[in-house]
Order: sequence, then C-alpha cells, then structure tokens
Amino acid sequence: MNEKIGWDWYRSFLGVMQEGSLSGAARALGSTQPTIGRHISELERAFDMTLFIRTQGGLMPTEAANALLLPAREMANVAASMERVATCHGEGVQGTVRVTTSEVLAIEVLPDILAQIAETLPQVNIELLLSDKVQDLLNREADIAIRLFRPTQTQLIARRIGRIPVGFFAHKIYLEKYATPTTLADLENHCLIGFDRLTDYIRNVTKTLPFPIDKHTFRFRTDSNVAQLALTRAGVGIGLCQVGLAEQDDNLVRLLEEDFCFDMESWVTMHEDLRKNAACNAVFDQLVVGMQSYVG
Repeated sequence: MNEKIGWDWYRSFLGVMQEGSLSGAARALGSTQPTIGRHISELERAFDMTLFIRTQGGLMPTEAANALLLPAREMANVAASMERVATCHGEGVQGTVRVTTSEVLAIEVLPDILAQIAETLPQVNIELLLSDKVQDLLNREADIAIRLFRPTQTQLIARRIGRIPVGFFAHKIYLEKYATPTTLADLENHCLIGFDRLTDYIRNVTKTLPFPIDKHTFRFRTDSNVAQLALTRAGVGIGLCQVGLAEQDDNLVRLLEEDFCFDMESWVTMHEDLRKNAACNAVFDQLVVGMQSYVG
C-alpha cells in the first residue's frame, strides 16, 4: 500500500459501519451517496481487500471491516478531540468541553451544576456523554469524567470528591401494602429491584455485602440505574439508591439502615494533556465544586 489514505475515506467507512448503508452514511455525514461509495471503493483498493458485501438489505461488513472498526472509531475520537481543543483558543474562556458520567448523575445531579456553569462560563459549550466506561478519557471520547470509582490510569488528573452512601429504599405506597422489612432476611419476601448483568464493578461491590447477591435476587431487573430509581419511586418494590438522591423525595423511606449500607467513591477526572486548556480547567473546577456540594 503506497498511496496515502485521507481521513475522509475512514470517516466514510465509519459512517457506513454505523448506518449500514451508503445512503444512511451520506445523510449522517452531510455528504452524497456517490461520494461515500467512491471513498469506500478507494479504501478497498488501497487496502486490497473487500470491506463490504453488497446485499439487497444494504452493506454487510466483512471480517476485515470489523477489524478496522475500532481503530476507525479511535481516529474519529481524536479528530473530535482536536476540534474541541481548537475551539478553546481565543480571548477569554471559550470552547467546547465534553463531559462523561453515569446516567443517574447526568439526569439527577448534573443539571443544577451545569446551569451554574452556563451562567458563569457563557462562552463554553458542554457535550454530555452518558457512559460508565473506564476508557472514555484515554480514547479521547470525552475531556472530563465524573466517576463513582477511583481512577487508576496515570495519564489522568483526578480530584477525589468524597463518598456517596447507598442504601435500600422503598416508596411509602409499597410499604403500606407490604410489611416493612426489619431484617436482611425479610428481604426474601419482598419485591427487589436491581441489576440484570453482573459487571466487574457490580461484582466488586457485591463482595463487600453481608449476604450473597446475583441477578436472580431481584424480581425486577435492569442495567439502567435511572430505570431502577424510577421503579422504586413508582412503588414497584425495594431498590438501591444514593442516599442523597432518595432524601430529596419525602415519599421514599430508607430501610435497614443499621444493617446495610455501602459507599461509592466519587471522582472528577481529566486527561493530563488538557492541563493547559482554559475551558476544560474552568469546567473541571466547577464540576468539583458542584459535586462536593452534592456529596456534602
């Protein structure tokens, strides 16, 4: 392979992989179907391999295309990161900052903090990515992350916020229908709300609990913490909830406080390469202050 491959070819390739067709990629990228098709053909010729099999239902990626997907995504993340960095140069604090955090924090905690950031940093745009993946910052998918576990990567700047306690809660309506559990053993007779898939993070948390737990412990299972919280608020059953969030709802009652509680560490992290980025530093500092206020 002697010729140079332009980023547009990879961009078109990634668009087809994500959309499943030339027309879909063209719409997503603001291009035309012939242009996307030409990029794919040129990429196949440059690599001397077939990337897609043309079918009536669209384009089916080959094994070679699937192997190229991850590096293509990484290139897209770096390109997007470069664009965000470029917007941050000029007079004053300005630009775009991409923040990643969990569903619950993004929906239940961050809106008030982001409202303050919007007021104090009017020239900064915020992109919010809902994710629990550890690799977000290392792959440059985001600039700043708020995480409920301690970061271990040496390339990250990290500020510890504090511990967020988690406990069992149920709605008053549920407790009016069923007897309030007074021991952990009583939970076996109640409708519990919890996770569906056992992730590494959940596996580590469950090791600290005073009783064994797996997905079959729960009658209602979902991997969305926001959905779990909604089910608990609706009186479906007993669920786990951050104490700070639950205490904002007078209808939620904490159960077995003396018998059960675990803490999640909270951290605000940023890639060290962004140390001199004024917008990222300003957003980082305000996120720290806002999260400290939430954790108390």
